[in-house]
Amino acid sequence: MFIYDRKLQYPVKIKTPNPALAKIIISQVGGPDGELAASTRYLSQRFSMPNRNIAGMLTDIGVEELAHVEMISAIIYQLTRNLSPEEIKRAGFDTYFVDHTTGVYPQAASGTPFTTAYIGVKGDVLADLHEDLAADAAITNAQLAKSALQKNSKYRDFAFWMFALAFSSLQSHKCNRS
Repeated sequence: MFIYDRKLQYPVKIKTPNPALAKIIISQVGGPDGELAASTRYLSQRFSMPNRNIAGMLTDIGVEELAHVEMISAIIYQLTRNLSPEEIKRAGFDTYFVDHTTGVYPQAASGTPFTTAYIGVKGDVLADLHEDLAADAAITNAQLAKSALQKNSKYRDFAFWMFALAFSSLQSHKCNRS
């Protein structure tokens, strides 16, 4: 059972649209190490866990990851709203925009649509938990790379994005440790 609270975990208020940045951030929703893959992974793996406490923890984490999908989707939407056709084309966002306009379609930055091939669910406790740890490590490494990129970035809202991403990561780790 899910209970939905009609507010974001962290309020998203981006003032300056930036479709070039949205092209990068979209991977955090629908990319191989994105939040949609994480939530699907945890919510699918919980059924075969023999320990109900671990199954409950995977459920909690999976739901938390869905909240991250919502928050990052709000970031992407705000980065792409109210754009002129010239801004869309100049940012290279036109190939996305022609199919999805300002809708948040889960895909990687490469344009590859989200697929459950990104996740591993084996029904084996050790294999599934190893998959979770490996995916979490990949996300942490990607965040470190984005942090380094941020120092040299011209993107106005990148600092906000990094804060939101760090907040998202901390919430996941808090769930993992409880």
